[in-house]
Amino acid sequence: MAEAGVQSVERALDLLEILAELGDDAGLSELSERSGLPLPTIHRLMRTLVGRGYARRLPTRRYALGARTLGLGEAAGRQLGAGARRHLARLARELGETANLAMLDGEMAVYVAQAASSHSMRMFTEVGRRVHLHSTGVGKALLGELPDAAVRDLADRTGLPAATEQTLTDVEALLAAVREAHERGYAVDDGEQEIGVRCFAVVVPGVPVPAALSVSGPAARVSYEFGERAVPLLHEVARDVARELTGS
Repeated sequence: MAEAGVQSVERALDLLEILAELGDDAGLSELSERSGLPLPTIHRLMRTLVGRGYARRLPTRRYALGARTLGLGEAAGRQLGAGARRHLARLARELGETANLAMLDGEMAVYVAQAASSHSMRMFTEVGRRVHLHSTGVGKALLGELPDAAVRDLADRTGLPAATEQTLTDVEALLAAVREAHERGYAVDDGEQEIGVRCFAVVVPGVPVPAALSVSGPAARVSYEFGERAVPLLHEVARDVARELTGS
């Protein structure tokens, strides 16, 4: 009996994850195709999720994530951010610039923790802010983990809006940049999100929700020579953050 209960929980979570990955509503047949579960099972599980507020049944008889998932996401972000903050503080202390932790949030990235620079001139980023992937260091680091087809698909869905004149708005240029980021192990935002600001970012390895760590500041201070010193430390701290987030 206990085993069946665990299986039901796993299946319900699978359906919620499918809805999250789709980024849109879905019908029973689509959920069945993606999950491999029979329609009666999906109907029963979705009815329970709707009743608890974790899913919504739309007038079209399709399903979408419910309002209660928002509260869980916000709470999880706060808790994960709190756990990572001391590691970010180390980055800010040793490098002298603002350090950020961002996580993938649908088709964008959201900043969940930050340690501010000691300098009076600070960056646009703030905890809770959502940003496009193509115009930020953390976003390009995350895109570098995806196959080209997934990057193209995301660009088709969201477009590539320009935040500055340096923003990559051509999908081929973006693909070249994220391939390079993946190969060298870090991404750079060179005035693409905010004029005069440079950012170095790396992926946090082995965490359930894709995440990236960054350090950013005015380009006059955050030079490419600064990056040579910053990137190894970013990788070291990213591993520490991964252990913090996974409890391993």
